[in-house]
Amino acid sequence: MKAEIIAVGTELLLGDILNTNAQFLSQELAAMGITVLHQHVVGDNAGRLKELVEMAKSRSELLIFSGGLGPTADDLTKETVAACYHDTLRFDEEEWAKITGFFARMGRETTPNNRKQAMVPARGRKLPNPNGTAPGVWFEDEGRIAILLPGPPNELRPLWKNAAAPMLAAWQNCVLHSVVLRVCGPGESEVEAKVGHLFEHENPTAAIYAKTGEVIIRITARAATDAEAEAACRDYAKNFYELLGDAVYDEDVEGMEETLVRILRQKGLAITTAESCTGGLVSQRITGVPGASEVFRFGFVTYANEAKQRLLGVEGRVLEKYGAVSSQTAAAMAFGALDAAGADLALALTGIAGPGGGTPQKPVGLVYIAAAHGDTVWVKKLMLAGRSRETVRLRASQQALDMARRLALGLLIPGARMFLRGENAEL
Repeated sequence: MKAEIIAVGTELLLGDILNTNAQFLSQELAAMGITVLHQHVVGDNAGRLKELVEMAKSRSELLIFSGGLGPTADDLTKETVAACYHDTLRFDEEEWAKITGFFARMGRETTPNNRKQAMVPARGRKLPNPNGTAPGVWFEDEGRIAILLPGPPNELRPLWKNAAAPMLAAWQNCVLHSVVLRVCGPGESEVEAKVGHLFEHENPTAAIYAKTGEVIIRITARAATDAEAEAACRDYAKNFYELLGDAVYDEDVEGMEETLVRILRQKGLAITTAESCTGGLVSQRITGVPGASEVFRFGFVTYANEAKQRLLGVEGRVLEKYGAVSSQTAAAMAFGALDAAGADLALALTGIAGPGGGTPQKPVGLVYIAAAHGDTVWVKKLMLAGRSRETVRLRASQQALDMARRLALGLLIPGARMFLRGENAEL
């Protein structure tokens, strides 16, 4: 099925409001195996909206609208789309009772223009909206569907998940199941070069998109039953594992930190952190996961050299000879944290997040990460030049968590070099 998303509202064209609804709906449709051909933004103008709807309807089976369902004169979405789908609107007493009750609970009087929101399709269906006054709408014309949703995200998202999406799945006469693979290490272009041919499959479908420090692959299958759809996803996912290997770090999780905490709990390992340029971001990500108290000892944020010496035992001669941003200092920080916390694993990060502070020898974006276990430490050098301070910190934290994951699982750590305690950790 091909779909198009149409956001209605002059405020969107003026840039007064960020169109987060389009991103949400695109992700939801991808999860259902529905291809989004176009996203549109159109102002509150009936003529331009009608022209757009007719064009989109001619090439796509599904149109999803956000906004334009309010009570004011410029809220024209429902009337315009109804005409394009050869439907009319009727006054719904049940919806009117909900609207008047909503305002009564707020201690406000219902104005006559709110009656507009109680108009629902004569042939189509209304979609209940318990979070606002405007119900959603479903129009259908010769096998083509239009779904109208309210603009506020706190209304649109639950209405989509609880009403529109289930109706759409039933209309397709199938069950959908998705598996989300999380990939860390190779970038989006490298991943696509390896597995790009797998995205051309019709069922299951697969889609790729990048986040900071990782790549996400969503596999979606359509079948008569959920068990069949899940089995199809699982079978197709094997192709990605064969080509990407252990770069696929998990499935259906919120992020790397969730995976790491689960692995540490399963293996009975404790971790500690020593951070400079990331300022506690790694420990924050770990401790944000429920159950982290079982595996996280404590963390150090040692921006100043004095703190590195006093809290982590980094020798002054190391700092003087190699500098705070060096592979040697990162290794010393990791061993110092490991010993101080009595943990099984330690992560240490030191670098220049920017925007200032860089030199030709040590530019902004240079980060060293060390992961220590027992008397060994793995050290990795990152060059993240040209990225914002926040991006440098996020990418560094992601790489650090992945190093800990790999160390806990006994996997190779690409790009890292191993040193023994007491060795010069020179990269």
